[in-house]
Amino acid sequence: MTQEIRSPMAATVVEMAVSAGQAVRTGDLLAIVEAMKMEHELRAPHDARVLALLAQPGELVGEGDGLLRLGPVELRESSAVAEAPAAPAATLRADLREFLDREALLHDAARPDAVARRHASGQRTARENVADLCDPGSFVEYGGFAYAAQTKRRSVDELIRQTPADGMVTGLGNVNGRRCAVLAYDATVLAGTQGLRNHQKTDRLLGLALDQRLPVVLFAEGGGGRPGDTDMPIVAGLHVTTFASFAKLSGQVPVVGIAAGRCFAGNAALLGCCDLIIATRDSNIGMGGPAMVEGGGLGRFRPEDIGPAALQSANGVIDLLVDDEAQAVAAAKRYLGFFDAAPRHGEAPDALALRDLLPENRVRSHDMRAVISGLVDRDSALELRAGFGIGIHTVLARLHGRPVGLIASNPLHLGGAIDADAADKAARFMQLCNAHGLPMVSLIDTPGFMVGPDIEARAQVRHVSRMFVAAAHLRVPFFAVVIRKAYGLGAMAMAAGGFHAPLGMAAWPSGEFGAMGLEGAVRLGYRKELEALPEGEPREARFRELLARQIADGRALNMAATLEIDTVIDPSRTRDWLLQGLAGAVLRERSTPGIDPW
Repeated sequence: MTQEIRSPMAATVVEMAVSAGQAVRTGDLLAIVEAMKMEHELRAPHDARVLALLAQPGELVGEGDGLLRLGPVELRESSAVAEAPAAPAATLRADLREFLDREALLHDAARPDAVARRHASGQRTARENVADLCDPGSFVEYGGFAYAAQTKRRSVDELIRQTPADGMVTGLGNVNGRRCAVLAYDATVLAGTQGLRNHQKTDRLLGLALDQRLPVVLFAEGGGGRPGDTDMPIVAGLHVTTFASFAKLSGQVPVVGIAAGRCFAGNAALLGCCDLIIATRDSNIGMGGPAMVEGGGLGRFRPEDIGPAALQSANGVIDLLVDDEAQAVAAAKRYLGFFDAAPRHGEAPDALALRDLLPENRVRSHDMRAVISGLVDRDSALELRAGFGIGIHTVLARLHGRPVGLIASNPLHLGGAIDADAADKAARFMQLCNAHGLPMVSLIDTPGFMVGPDIEARAQVRHVSRMFVAAAHLRVPFFAVVIRKAYGLGAMAMAAGGFHAPLGMAAWPSGEFGAMGLEGAVRLGYRKELEALPEGEPREARFRELLARQIADGRALNMAATLEIDTVIDPSRTRDWLLQGLAGAVLRERSTPGIDPW
């Protein structure tokens, strides 16, 4: 029985791989035809003998035209064909081998000397940090085969080996089970500088992060723009879109920056756009490194002299100061955990302990951090900017597993008075919580805004007003609890602008209220009466009497009776009161941001 092998399409015959009379076995190549620049193989459907060739190489055939005719083959002949010596095992094809060789060069093992120098400095490689951050096996690299755009200066082979990934590891990976965009400058490659291709890689990842609403983690170590790239017809390179694209993520997704070692210029500019900056104690952060400073005629400095971590923590640049990169990665994971939807178990602290935290002496300071610890889930509190604006604590924490943001007066600093730095810190924290939908809790114990000639020289008016503007545009539920003192405009600012602005406004029985500090109110309001008395004990006795009256009038129960606050609560019931309020609270629609007073 004969069978014709026909062309599957209109094509040109490229090759007839067999001749008439030849015995073939199943799968043997019979012919090759070409259409639309693609070649197509035709193979034997079964053991057979070629009876005739119906077309020749170079001939144009139509779909269904016959190419050759097959006939039966004797069993003896078929067996002989089948028993022919087997072809040697195939080796890796050239393109696969090239790929595998190139892929191997991306790993740290391909550059042992560079890795050894990095480890000798006490730091980890970019890939080690990425591996620690991402859940095992979840990281998918983007742009790994890039190399520095310097082929006019160096050979491609050298660039492939010495500038893997163009000095930046970028990709998507899971952090605590949530997909994130991860970008890590590689300080072992051209000092972690920003090159043509790693800018392109950055832009690619930032576009994905914005489109897919992915949190971003940036390992920002590096020296800024790279002047050595030559493979581009540009002069200054100021048209790159990376910085605008990075800034556009603000308020859209959580953005975390990590600085270890030296972080200068363009790298620092990206770091500064982050919601949260985590830095190691040995880091240096500055908008210009030593070369840029010297080039500007401003003197010669060591890298260690520019933006040391201790300085940048005290001035508010750094949100979390840690010992090393391992702690930085752990802190980033912890921070991002406040913005995912995964349920968390929260262990409640001993509620009754809150009753005993305040000194009975109303003018004795206390540690508000103890109050925070007594309210939130055990080991859940993460304080931000602890070294800056220390008149107010800003803390992320959980209540029964639910993430919240807390602002809290710090009576250990200026009695809890709000200065410019504390106001800036609180206003920005409100914006952070608002952007990412975290309910807020305010713990109030403040004599008000700081006043006096010195503080006004620091633009206090503009700085403290930031708290009012930020609070007026909150869409998240806001609850306030007066722990002790709540005086004047400062107390109103801590209560989102006024005592009826929060969704719930409560006070402990120890709360005391006034339009200004009660001692000052007595001395000003009763000045003539007091000055009419002899100096010494008679005047002081009358002062104490008037002050006691003010304290009695301004106590929490009186404020609740006149409906200026919603309720007075047992300190041990504070957590329950907050949880009940949060249970029914919803986000409001986003409003147009106000004009920042500063």
